[in-house]
This record gives sequence, structure tokens and C-alpha cells, in this order.
Amino acid sequence: MDTSAWADEIRRPGRPVEWALRSAEPADVEAIAELRATVMRRDLERLGRFDEHRVRQRLRNSFSPQHTSVIVADGAFAGCVTVRPAEDGRWLEHFYLTPALQGRGLGSAVLRTLLERIDAGGVPVRLNVLQGSPARRLYERHGFTVEDQDPIDVHMVRQPGAGALGT
Repeated sequence: MDTSAWADEIRRPGRPVEWALRSAEPADVEAIAELRATVMRRDLERLGRFDEHRVRQRLRNSFSPQHTSVIVADGAFAGCVTVRPAEDGRWLEHFYLTPALQGRGLGSAVLRTLLERIDAGGVPVRLNVLQGSPARRLYERHGFTVEDQDPIDVHMVRQPGAGALGT
């Protein structure tokens, strides 16, 4: 993945938000682990799976700075996303936005940018989302479909060029 910064504007009440992606650094791991715990807490509690330590440690154990981008909005840490190469395409992982920016179009803009780049390679992209998570609607709007599911996870796939990238 090209990790150069991209800029775009997202409409929020009152003003646009400038955003960019930058390459993650090893020092970002704790901020990302904390964001993961915050963002996933409600869904994990609903599913009876929240563990204060484990939610952070799973991120630390799988953190891959070379495949992770930090989302910066208005000059501040706003989230992260990992696009990991796999034999059969790419895996979209650890896509978290700070709660104050959720539901305002930033996630769609970041996802659209990443999918355009992945589509250029002509490969599918896969992800897992927790059962009942509102993030599933975002992924479905961008062409992801359910590949498999279990009581905890929904496994989704998107073929190159699928979905309405303009959303």
C-alpha cells in the first residue's frame, strides 16, 4: 500500500475536516490499543466478550506498523486502519475512528480511498466485523457481502470494483 498522505474534506456541521493518512510508527501502538478498547467496548460487552486487558493486548500482539496507517483529522490523531497483504487479496483490519468523528463521513472517505487503491491491484479484500456492529452498514454500502458468520463475527468480502465507491 502506498502510505503517502492523502487529503480530502469531510463535511461536519459548521466546517470541513481536513484529513490525511500517515504511516504508523511503533510508538503509535498504545494510542491505537486505547482507541480499539474504546470503540469496541459496547459491541464486545453486548456479546459478553469484553475484557479490559485482552482488548488492548490483542491489538498489541497483531500490530503491524508497516501495514498500518494513522488517520489524522484537523492535525490530530483520529483513528487507524491496517491493510494487510494475503495470498488471496488484502485484509482490512483495525479500522477505528475516534467516537467524536464517527457518523460524519470520515470513515466512508477513508474506506473509499483505500478501496480505490486496492481495486487498482485487482484483488478482493476481506474483513471481520462483530455481530450487530453498526460498522457492518458502512462496509455493505461499499460493496462488502457476507461470506460466512458465527455467533461473534461476520466475515465479509468485497470483489474488485464492487459497490458504490461514491457513497
